[in-house]
Amino acid sequence: MSGDGAIGAVVLQATDVVKTYGATRALKGVNFAIHRGQVTTLFGENGAGKSTLMKILSGVEQPTSGTLTLHGETVSFTDTVDARDHGISIIHQELSLAPNLTVRDNIFMGREITGPTGVDYAEEARQSATVLAELGEEIDPLALVSDLRLGQQQLIEIARALSVDARILIMDEPTSALSASEVEVLFQVVRDLTARGVSIVYISHHLEEALEITDHAVVLRDGAITAMAPAADIDLEWVVRAMVGEGFDLGSPPTGYDFGPVALAIEDVTVADPDVPGRNVVDRVSLDVRAGEIVCIYGLMGAGRTELLEAVAGRNRIDGGRVRKGDRDLAGLSIADRIEAGLGLVPEDRQRDGLVQTMTVGHNMSLASIGAFVKGLFLSGNRETDIVTESIRTVHVKTPGGHAMIGSLSGGNQQKVVIGKMLATQPDVILLDEPSRGIDIGAKAEVFKLLAERARNGLAVVYTTSEVGECLSIAHRIVVMSRGRIAAEFGSETTKEAIMAASGEAVVA
Repeated sequence: MSGDGAIGAVVLQATDVVKTYGATRALKGVNFAIHRGQVTTLFGENGAGKSTLMKILSGVEQPTSGTLTLHGETVSFTDTVDARDHGISIIHQELSLAPNLTVRDNIFMGREITGPTGVDYAEEARQSATVLAELGEEIDPLALVSDLRLGQQQLIEIARALSVDARILIMDEPTSALSASEVEVLFQVVRDLTARGVSIVYISHHLEEALEITDHAVVLRDGAITAMAPAADIDLEWVVRAMVGEGFDLGSPPTGYDFGPVALAIEDVTVADPDVPGRNVVDRVSLDVRAGEIVCIYGLMGAGRTELLEAVAGRNRIDGGRVRKGDRDLAGLSIADRIEAGLGLVPEDRQRDGLVQTMTVGHNMSLASIGAFVKGLFLSGNRETDIVTESIRTVHVKTPGGHAMIGSLSGGNQQKVVIGKMLATQPDVILLDEPSRGIDIGAKAEVFKLLAERARNGLAVVYTTSEVGECLSIAHRIVVMSRGRIAAEFGSETTKEAIMAASGEAVVA
């Protein structure tokens, strides 16, 4: 916990806040308080209204009704700049960086430091380096954001918010792409900020992680606050029960059947580092996955998990070794050809690689399986509708229908659309890179249950995760990667400590 248990003065109060989108009531009279120098954690499933409430508090959107009170005075923010001028900053769940600009330019976008001769780029670079150093990162301020790993991009978002010197800082899933060591650095920054009187609103689907840093917990369900308590009075069971009810777990490996033949064979695969000559991000990795088997690949950021899956799916060039699906060598096949052959990838970054933001839920869902409803030169609208409806039902997407724009969905429901899109292609082998990123605990259980059901029907499943608990949920086998190589393999009966030790991660008693 970040504080000493004392309740600080209320600095920002939302009273009877209602937000409607057409006939949908996203917020139903919410009363929410933020205290000085404290961390208030907001829990809730995807679609509960958490991000909507935070957008209102940070000026992204305005409430349909209700009031905001800042330091005892009623306020109304016209936009994020107005909110920022009042000392409120937000780190969004989805990255909002300009990939074609430098780290420096992203951090100071819209609030450039100017002097007699124009923008003072040197001073911006100096301040960028300073705030990144506080986050434990030595990232070149002049590096292009597009050249950074997803976790580094997440840190740039955090650095941008911290550089504003906000008095109220809203963190919406700030650690979704961070390693355990990066999370600890961030938590130290949070503790330093609250010690200086900064108020933090923290949203995370990593429940145990969130409990470590919180002072007050608030649970939002279906647009209304249903529970709240100080950190001293709650535990993980309280949070889960308040969110999703009794008798919850992430599932277990499916049993009662034998694995089929090898569905995916990865043989001595090597992937070169495009930025460091002579270095391999994947170094002679071999792995067989059988039909009906669920394999989890665990590792710290930079271990080579993502690069391996992308190479198998055809997104990265393989510099050595080969990949076979059944008896078929996949060398030379495009991504589309591999999907056609029954191999699909759910990418880590859904915004950049998994979705088309200008399309509807339905069109996103059917994009990868478009060949299934083509008749000659025409598309069968009825067949597409059937596929979309079935996919929405199968992966439990909360949406008014396939006609809704993908951007209107919560982050977790967007992730379900990406998973549903790939399952709609009827793959024999599915690769999922951090499939639970941005998904709440209830949705996570639904996804894992779905994968377990598909595995029982013969689907070979490979998923990566940076959460040790997810390794011990539905996986039959756990493969630990470190520095581009397989460091260890375990069965489902192993322990968190053994997995973490094999990855090179420090085990805290």
